[in-house]
Amino acid sequence: CTGLPLAMHYTSDIATAFSSVAHICRDVNFGWLIRNMHANGASFFFICIYLHIGRGLYYGSYLYKETWNIGVVLLLLVMMTVFVGYVLPWGQMSFWGATVITN
Repeated sequence: CTGLPLAMHYTSDIATAFSSVAHICRDVNFGWLIRNMHANGASFFFICIYLHIGRGLYYGSYLYKETWNIGVVLLLLVMMTVFVGYVLPWGQMSFWGATVITN
């Protein structure tokens, strides 16, 4: 729900990515709210994922190998997607996060 409005105002060029995020927060109506809801929604999604993993461990769902392996693959895909979302603003934290992960 929040990714589409953000994507409509975001530019992916390295030189203008950070300024487009600043534009979203400052100039777009409720852009700051949409961006914060997007970031907090991603964090809440991970809380739900970790609770789901904990439930699977508690009830022994890891005994179903195929299902568990699909879950692990999905977790890795979600983590890669979140990393890309973390790097997109291309601020200092994003730059150094990308530098650490890629080296």
